[in-house]
Amino acid sequence: MDIDEEIRQLEEEIQKTKYNKATQHHIGKLKAKIARLKDEKMKQKGGGGGGAGFGIKKTGDATVGMVGFPSVGKSTLLNRLTNAESKTGSYDFTTTSVIPGVMEYGGCKIQILDLPGIISGASEGKGEGRKIISIARVVDLLLIMVDAGDMSQLDFIKKELHRAGIRINQKAPDVTVKKKDRGGISVELSRNAKIDEDTARNIAQEYLINADIVIRGNVDEEKLIDALSGNRVYIPAVTAINKIDLHPEKEIGEDEKTVMISARTGLGIEKLKERIFESLSLVRIYMKPEGGDADMEHPLVLKKGADIEDVCRKIHREFVKNFRYALVWGPSASFPGQRVGMHHAVMDGDVVTIVTR
Repeated sequence: MDIDEEIRQLEEEIQKTKYNKATQHHIGKLKAKIARLKDEKMKQKGGGGGGAGFGIKKTGDATVGMVGFPSVGKSTLLNRLTNAESKTGSYDFTTTSVIPGVMEYGGCKIQILDLPGIISGASEGKGEGRKIISIARVVDLLLIMVDAGDMSQLDFIKKELHRAGIRINQKAPDVTVKKKDRGGISVELSRNAKIDEDTARNIAQEYLINADIVIRGNVDEEKLIDALSGNRVYIPAVTAINKIDLHPEKEIGEDEKTVMISARTGLGIEKLKERIFESLSLVRIYMKPEGGDADMEHPLVLKKGADIEDVCRKIHREFVKNFRYALVWGPSASFPGQRVGMHHAVMDGDVVTIVTR
């Protein structure tokens, strides 16, 4: 029996089985089997894996991958956001390779990659799917572009990304797995877990033989399967709804992850740039040499959650080795010029002086 047939039979069994307390453990195990088989199938076809994809070199302070249907307007948007010159036209598949550009915003240089149009089966490697997905898995943010005249594109793209193991705008489930030599599988649950101990154990048996598993937070069956699979990636995403100028009758709500734009006229482009920057969670640090003035034009750019040690490493590893203390002015400082140690968390807009031996 091939993998597709095995998956089909398992899915049929789930459909025929009424979900209740007596069957939930069995259904959980079936779902885990299906997920494992789909992962196996993807590995065989080469979809959803890592790798260099098109061989694009990541540059700048962060990298954004632009995903959408052929002819949705990605090339035009790239030209709006950056100084790249991507071919634009009314034909499908205008972009058949990755076109990089750099968007400058708030002192940061953000690489934007215009990926080839996504098609049905991309998650399984159809078309340029394998290469598109391999790049999508390693970017810092996904910019999903859809046509305001066909909002079904958004659900389609989300499903293809989900099938490829890409989870957008989600946090990784808080699941800890400690493998051991013997003793089977033990499960420890937090009170707000959305799964019971037996179901969790049945799912885990598809992936492990002996392990201690600790589940914290509102983890359900699917999130546990994601955690145990070990090949899921969690990436922030912003959706750009294009051609809104051609569909003024559309009432599509905006939120912090959705912006209505017209790549052709430039409508909403500045707001989109702002959303991209905010969603990347970048922290700009302005370095101030001892006895000198702070360089407010060329920030050191780090990810949210960085500390003084990360600042030192970004400059040069010798700064870590010879570190004495740092002086901080700005949002993270209790008072101007606060003296702090290596593990002081920095915030966007901080001015920092590193004092070495």
